[in-house]
Amino acid sequence: MATFATSLLVMRWGILSAILMFCASSVKIKLRQKRHPVMALVCSGIGVGLSCWFVTGLLGITLSMDNVHNFMQISKQAFIEAMNEAPAEWPIP
Repeated sequence: MATFATSLLVMRWGILSAILMFCASSVKIKLRQKRHPVMALVCSGIGVGLSCWFVTGLLGITLSMDNVHNFMQISKQAFIEAMNEAPAEWPIP
């Protein structure tokens, strides 16, 4: 019993996000059947967000402001480097 309780404690966010993904999918299906496409789209977005949360939890990725800032700095540097490598004028066909 202790092993089961420990596994629930460790996987609590993964289990919660999996249950919420299932609920979002079920609500989306019901909304599409009742001809509410905008609300179904909102539920799809919630499902995608929850699946991203689930995957980041499984991979052990923490989304802190330091990590977001670091990602933005690296993305900015990569964009600037790619723009510096681009030709000055694109060839005209």
